[in-house]
Amino acid sequence: MDANSQSAKSYDRYAHPLADIVGTFIAFLTLTLPVFVIANYSSSDAPSQPQPVTYNMQKK
Repeated sequence: MDANSQSAKSYDRYAHPLADIVGTFIAFLTLTLPVFVIANYSSSDAPSQPQPVTYNMQKK
């Protein structure tokens, strides 16, 4: 592709600035919403150290 072709000119870009704002908003939600959802649904009563599972075996 030649550097002087029409696709390399600046006026070939979209002319709607609202698309930049909407794209930025979508990117912001994509990056922050999962963090808030995980924080909201994570259990705060979970023990910091999980207890080991032990089983009592019967001798024959």
